[in-house]
Amino acid sequence: MTKTPLKVNTLEEYLNFDDGTDHRYELEDGVLLEMPPGTGKHEAIITLLLIRFFLEIQKMGLPLQPRPNGTEVLTNKQPRRPDVCVITNEQAKSIERTSAILTTPPPLLVEVVSPESVERDYIQKTAEYAAIGVSEYWIVDPLENKVTVCVLEAGSYKQTIFIGNQKIISPLFLELNLTVEQLLIA
Repeated sequence: MTKTPLKVNTLEEYLNFDDGTDHRYELEDGVLLEMPPGTGKHEAIITLLLIRFFLEIQKMGLPLQPRPNGTEVLTNKQPRRPDVCVITNEQAKSIERTSAILTTPPPLLVEVVSPESVERDYIQKTAEYAAIGVSEYWIVDPLENKVTVCVLEAGSYKQTIFIGNQKIISPLFLELNLTVEQLLIA
């Protein structure tokens, strides 16, 4: 049985959409895509990153906040719901009393790849995040056992792939001491 895609015409419709369930959706090209709950591994990776980013922010005294996948980012095409956002204190203040949709690029976004999101995370979101000026974008891929760190340079991403016991190098968190293996066995 094939489900009929749920369509919305405006951002306002998306923000007010309620199908009477607890399902979460992401908007893509006017179609609501159901975001199924992540696997335990997916959620463990997100949790580890939130903790590690929080500790780095505290250690370095940075005016940043890590947020889980409830904060959205408005790209030139549509709102996106990354697995982890590292946002500025100003951005946090701007969404304090309204829908948590950022209209300015956060310093760092992370997507954790799942079988149904491979193309979206590697191709579509990479292009969208670069287009709005997200400085650093991580693609954590437990399917391929790698982390791709994309760093914005002259409007496009320079990508570095990390595997195994390689330390993940982050321009935002220069002192981060985390390997791909440590992250993926979260």
